[in-house]
Amino acid sequence: MNIVVGYDGSRVSADVIRVAKLHARVFDAKIYLIHSLKGGPEYTREEFESAERELERALRVFSNDSISSESKLLVRGLDPGEDLVKFAEDHKSIEIVIGVRRRSRVGKALFGSTAQHVILNAPCPVVTVR
Repeated sequence: MNIVVGYDGSRVSADVIRVAKLHARVFDAKIYLIHSLKGGPEYTREEFESAERELERALRVFSNDSISSESKLLVRGLDPGEDLVKFAEDHKSIEIVIGVRRRSRVGKALFGSTAQHVILNAPCPVVTVR
């Protein structure tokens, strides 16, 4: 069994990891810690390296508790929500755990919402953490 965890290093990410650890123990599941970047010339090499370092740091939390886990920096030209849904489908995940940020209705309408896309399109239950 697999649990996909959307990780972006934001303030809510620590709580996302805490919830994912609890669920991994209950379901005896493997954690896939995912950070998605759309890619392209607007991203510098330093941004990719920083994202990889942040993922490795976060991954230690699971390995320190003997929870099977793997991190993936996805750069497939997809928006983060699309990337998480596709990864969950490809890995037959039982759950996706993501953080949500408060944003005004206008902000959501103009910029969309990663969480909203995941919730509406995921092939499995989605746990949101704020």
